[in-house]
Amino acid sequence: MKTFKVLEIKESVFEDNNRQADLLRDELKKRKTFLLNLMSSPGSGKTTTVLRTIEALKSDMTIGVMEADIDSDVDAHAVSETGTKVIQLHTGGMCHLDADMTKQGLLGLGTENIDFVILENVGNLVCPAEFDTGASKNAMILSVPEGDDKPLKYPLMFSMVDVLLINKIDVIDYFDFDLEAVKARAQKLNPNIKIIPISARTGEGIDEWADWIRTEVKNWKGQ
Repeated sequence: MKTFKVLEIKESVFEDNNRQADLLRDELKKRKTFLLNLMSSPGSGKTTTVLRTIEALKSDMTIGVMEADIDSDVDAHAVSETGTKVIQLHTGGMCHLDADMTKQGLLGLGTENIDFVILENVGNLVCPAEFDTGASKNAMILSVPEGDDKPLKYPLMFSMVDVLLINKIDVIDYFDFDLEAVKARAQKLNPNIKIIPISARTGEGIDEWADWIRTEVKNWKGQ
């Protein structure tokens, strides 16, 4: 017979976060602000993709960006040079953002008259997949140099995102990367996943990505 109490802290934390995330989503829906949670490993080209996305959409909608990092503001400086409203979020060593952190970031950014907010999450494929940020949709970037086995190694991330951007396809001939295998592995985990091969460096595939965002923002606003 046990003489001590066992507390399922992890489950409790997740349940509380999920409730906060649902409330945040409801608030964003009322404000007609679409929040995209963008995740990836470090070095995948996340910030370059954000810059390309801003360039493709800036004439169609008002954009805001939240740059999350453990202790750097390099990415926020890069985004600010486009004239886009941006805020840097320092996580204090945390490897992810949760719903409360995201809400604090949105309050700091200010979402008045902003149609589309990009949350560039902390770079890794583990922790960010476990925490609902309250985003309208979730996207991830897998870059060609990372290898085609990532859906096998990080199934949770691939199973919970709405869109998979396969970046750096301009260098695919220089790597042992099976594009069709990645697609099949991702779709096995997540049959509804949208897969868009892109090159943030050259702009290939960005039009399709931008069109997807335009449609989702329009649907979110109920237009």
